[in-house]
Amino acid sequence: MKITTHLVSLAALCLSTTVSAKTHFSDFSVSYLNGNNYEVGDNKKQIVTLEHFAVTSWGDSFTFVDRLESDNGDKETYGEFSPRFKITDFENNPVKALYVATTIEYGTFSSHDGFGSSLTNYLYGVGAGFDVPYFDFLNVNLYYRNNEHGDNNYQTTVTWGLPIGPLYYDGFIDYATSRDNSDAQMNFTSQLKYDVAPHLNIDSKLYLGIEYVYWLDKFGIRGVDENNVNLLVKYHF
Repeated sequence: MKITTHLVSLAALCLSTTVSAKTHFSDFSVSYLNGNNYEVGDNKKQIVTLEHFAVTSWGDSFTFVDRLESDNGDKETYGEFSPRFKITDFENNPVKALYVATTIEYGTFSSHDGFGSSLTNYLYGVGAGFDVPYFDFLNVNLYYRNNEHGDNNYQTTVTWGLPIGPLYYDGFIDYATSRDNSDAQMNFTSQLKYDVAPHLNIDSKLYLGIEYVYWLDKFGIRGVDENNVNLLVKYHF
C-alpha cells in the first residue's frame, strides 16, 4: 500500500509538472503484427499496438498499448506507461543523463472458454541515457518490481535505436530475476524495418519489416522459450 501511495503521488507530480513542461520531441505510431509461433496459449496471434514517446524539459515518457487476438478467440490487452524524471544531464560524457525511472504495467486477459485474469505491476528505480556512436539512443533502466501476483523482484531494461543504412533497427531487452513462483526470464524483442513512405509520396514514416522475439522462460515458466518472427507494418503520425 505504501509503494502504491508513493507511485500515485509521483504520477500526480508528473501531471502537475507536465502543465508547465516544454515538449522537445514527440511521436505517435500504430503497428500491426502477425505471427504464428507464440508460446503460452494459442500460437497464432495478431497484435495492434499504439505507441507514444515524448522528450520534455522534465525527462521523457514512453507509453504503449497492445491488443492481442488469437485465432482460437483468446483476447488480451496489455500496456505500459514509463515516465522517467531527469535528475541531471552531462555534456561531453558517454552518460548523457540520469533519471528516476518508473513504469506501470497493466493487462487483462479473456479466453474463448470464459476464463479471465488481470494484473497491475509497479516498477521504480534509476535509469541512464548513453551517448554511443551511430545510435540514435541507448537507455538502461534498473527497476525494483512490485508485482500484483507473487513476490517482488528486480528487472533490467535496455532500449536502443540504430539506423543501418536504409534500414532501422530498434528494440528492447528485459531481464527479470527469479521469484518464489517463477524462474528468471529474458525477453529480447527487436524490429528491423524499412521506410516505404518516400516511394508512396507519404509525408509520415511507413515501415515494413519484421519483429523478432526471443523470450527465455516466458512469464517465468521454466523451459518455455519463445522464438518468434512477426510480420510488421508500422505507421507514424
